[in-house]
Amino acid sequence: MRRKRVLPLAALMLCTPALAGTAPAAASPQTPPPAAGPLRILLTNDDGYNAPGIRKAFERLTAAGHDVTIVAPLTNQSGTGTKMMSAPTLTVKHPEPKVWAVDGTPGDSVAFGLAEVFADGAPDLVVSGTNFGPNVAGLATHSGTVGGAVTALESGVPAIALSTGGVTAPDPVTTVNAMGPTLDFAVKLIDRLRARARSGPLLPKGVGLNVNHPVVGADGTGTAAGVAATFQDPQNFLQPDFTDSGDGTWKVTVKVALRPAAKGGDIEAVSADRIAVSPMNADWNTGPADHALASALIAGLRP
Repeated sequence: MRRKRVLPLAALMLCTPALAGTAPAAASPQTPPPAAGPLRILLTNDDGYNAPGIRKAFERLTAAGHDVTIVAPLTNQSGTGTKMMSAPTLTVKHPEPKVWAVDGTPGDSVAFGLAEVFADGAPDLVVSGTNFGPNVAGLATHSGTVGGAVTALESGVPAIALSTGGVTAPDPVTTVNAMGPTLDFAVKLIDRLRARARSGPLLPKGVGLNVNHPVVGADGTGTAAGVAATFQDPQNFLQPDFTDSGDGTWKVTVKVALRPAAKGGDIEAVSADRIAVSPMNADWNTGPADHALASALIAGLRP
């Protein structure tokens, strides 16, 4: 499973008063109004097409005036990452208007949606989520929520991955309540993208956003302490622990082994009750310094 490279958020010019700082702020009077007309949004997830998070997202984005179509997995596909097209056939159901259920991964769902449901023209945006629990640090690499967004980016469609949770998975009941603040922020973020883009693409080609909204307050409806432009913390804090049963099988449990958070990373932000907004892309490329390292490494080598 490959790690998604994050990009400097300053390059996206999103670090503005309404989306960054120590507390949420109103949009600047100089901010132009969002472009006229609704966005065509393909909505997916990894929890399944009928999960509470995607249904709440559908309601909230539709109420904000967007034309939303759900194309999501038929069953829970959490942890499938970027997996897709692993079977020769695919079962797809159309249980209700504006809803398609794909018996596959989030990547399969988005691929089907782009090829068939939106055959007349790509959507303006793919939104993946919101889901139970966090998709920060190493979890993002294995996340089906992020995987759905990556599939869109590979096809040149702007994408946002939405997650509700801090560093550990919160109580599902609390999370259902907390999805409200997550989606309220998502609507503001999408409006900001529309205002900046005017008549152009919402994000630079190949660039998406991984948004992690913390659960704040006992009932999950508290206000986040602010918004941070972040990167994916390099640590993977969920560690498998294997116990030999002595009969050829092994029991597997998962331990949380959290190391100090990287300064400016997504773990640091959500641990401080701030919304983490991390740019990401869908390819394997790294920065110029890493390319220089590879060049130096192979200097003088011969086949």
